[in-house]
Parts: sequence; C-alpha cells; structure tokens
Amino acid sequence: MRTLDILGFAGRSLAGYRSRTVLMIAAMAIGVAAVVILTALGEGARRYVVDQFSSLGTHLLIVFPGRSETAGVAPGMLAGETPRDLTLDDALALLRSRAISRIAPLTIGSALVSWKRRNREAPVLGSTADLIGVRHMTLAQGRFLPPGDPRKAAPVCVLGATVRQELFGAHPAIGEWVRIGDRRFRVAGVLAPQGQSLGFNTDEIVIIPVAAAQILFNTPSLLRILVEARSREDVARARRDTLNILQARHEGEKDVTAVTQDAILATFDRILRALTLAVGGIAAISLAVAGILIMNVMLIAVSQRTREIGLLKAIGATSKQIRLLFFAESAVLSLAGAATGWLLGEIGSAVIGYIYPTLPVAAPWWAVGAALSAAALTGVVFSVLPARRAARLDPVLALSRR
Repeated sequence: MRTLDILGFAGRSLAGYRSRTVLMIAAMAIGVAAVVILTALGEGARRYVVDQFSSLGTHLLIVFPGRSETAGVAPGMLAGETPRDLTLDDALALLRSRAISRIAPLTIGSALVSWKRRNREAPVLGSTADLIGVRHMTLAQGRFLPPGDPRKAAPVCVLGATVRQELFGAHPAIGEWVRIGDRRFRVAGVLAPQGQSLGFNTDEIVIIPVAAAQILFNTPSLLRILVEARSREDVARARRDTLNILQARHEGEKDVTAVTQDAILATFDRILRALTLAVGGIAAISLAVAGILIMNVMLIAVSQRTREIGLLKAIGATSKQIRLLFFAESAVLSLAGAATGWLLGEIGSAVIGYIYPTLPVAAPWWAVGAALSAAALTGVVFSVLPARRAARLDPVLALSRR
C-alpha cells in the first residue's frame, strides 16, 4: 500500500464523518490558536518594554533614594525610618565624574494648568535644559527650558501636545502666560506628539525648571536623577562614581540606588519571557485535551468500523498497514487542526494589534513552531491505542461484527 493510497483512504474516511472531523479539527485549532495568541501577547509586552527603554538611549543611569536590600526593602524601613532625600546639589555634584556627560534631575507633581477660561489638571515635571537630550524628546514649536544655573526658578514652561491643544486650540501658544497652581509661567515651547513613554503620556505633561517645581510643590527633594554616561563603555564607571559621590555627600551612608538601563531591561526581559512561557504552557494544556478527544473519538470509530477493518484484513491488509491507516487519519486531523489554529491565532493577534496599536503583537517563531509540532505529535501519540486495537481485530469476527 503506497503512501498516497494511505492518505487518500484517510481523507475519504474523514470526509465520510464530517461532523466528527470538524469537531476534532476545531478542538485542535482552539488549542493552537490559544498558544499563538497568548505567546503573541507576552512577546508584544516584552518588545514594548524593550522599545520604551531603547528610546532613552543606550547609556542611561537612573538614581533614586533608598537602597534595595536582599530582603526587598529599603534600609531603615522596618524601623520606621525613611531614606535620605536626593537634592539638587546632589545631582550637580555628579558632574564631577569624567564618565558622566550630563544629568537631568526630576521632580514631579500635579497642578491645575489654566489659560484665560480654559483649565485642566496635568502632571507637572520639573527638570533642566538637559532633559530633552537625555530623554530624546522632540520639540514641535519654540524652545526648551533655558540653560544655565538650575537653582534659578525661571518662569517658563514647555507644554505637551495634548495640553497645548486643549488650552489654546487654534491660538498660538508660544509667548503666552499660563497659570500653573498659584504661579505664572510663559510658554517657551511645545513638545511634538510622542505618546506613552515609561508609564506616562508625554503629550499630557507640563515641564518647568526644577527649582520652580520645588517652589511650586514646596519640596526640596528630587524624585529621580537621570544620568547619561559619555559612552556605553563608561556606564559601569559612571555608576561607581555616582554611588561614591553620593555616599560621600550623605555622610558615608549607602542610601541611594543607581540602576543601569541594561539592568532594568534585562530584568523585565527575564520576567516577560518567563510569563510568555507560562501562558504558552497553560494554553498548551488544551492541546492535550484535544489529543484525548481524538483518542476517544477514534476508539469509538474502531468499534463502528469493525466490518470495514475486517474487509481490509480479508483482502490482505496487514496489521501494520491497519495501524498506518489510523495514524494517517490522526495525522491529517492534527495537521488540519494545527494549520487552522495557526491561521486563527494570526488573525486574533492582528485584531489585538489593531485595537492596541502601541503593542507590537506578534507570536515568536519558536512558539508557532512548538504549537504546530505539539499539535501534530499529540494527534499521533493519542492515536496509538485506537490503531493497536484496530490492528488486533480478527478479520472473521470483524466481518461478522462480533
């Protein structure tokens, strides 16, 4: 019996029981589609995080108060103490390092921003002129914060694209005075639309000088300090210098944390890869369920097709050929279900990508390959028992349906 004969016989057998065939293909397709869609979501989340951090450049440090210990808490927290604040002088002291090219101190709060009768609540970010370079922002109009001594609270601001549109509409914004909280600022520039970046929408923020933000929010402390090394090779040295300088300024206490962009990215990458594998594994359980369904249905098929099997044996078909016929049916079912599931998974991923365009949804090649391989293997493995039972039938008893 040739391979084409076996496949043709399997195809005709499946076509003769259309409802059964469609249900088994659907069961396998659902399993494969679930693996493809869930791994696509996990991979999309991972790529989104990678893209977000990559947009900041390749040699960035983030410094924040408090030191992470092995217990997962900052020192003194269990005793009710709080970490020492980072100050503007701390940030400026970091420029003593030859490995550091520029710094961008950050303080943030929320305030009512108004112009004439229009107003809206907006996040207000205090920083310096170097922020635009460190964060790779782009201006649509005007200028950014003025360079110079960051201790001077110049009354200027830069608006995000959404804030500018909601406050001014078609009216030019550059040179106008807006009220932020209880203080007035002249609009120096407008940011180009950039959307989400590291958890907040840059189109909805207002940027003012860091000293002005400290006065506005009545705080001398900084939320973070962004530090840019001179090159990728200088990142490790810049981190050491940052920790040493701040330790010397804080009376020998190691009470700050400096993390590199690569370290954050590697941590997120490990977490999201593990999450992708976990959800893919959970979805793959449905493939095992589909395999069990194929086995049960084919066991029933053996009892329903005893006369057919007896006739094949009576005309000379061997037990091996009978097993091959049932293996072929299972393989055709599994491959058809896998192909259908892959197609449905790609369509589902495309729909999710259309709904959430910022998420680069795409199933990784290894997940697609594993799902298709697992589907084919599952179908064949679970067909062993029905195939063996069919092969063991006595042709005389099978023809008499005993």
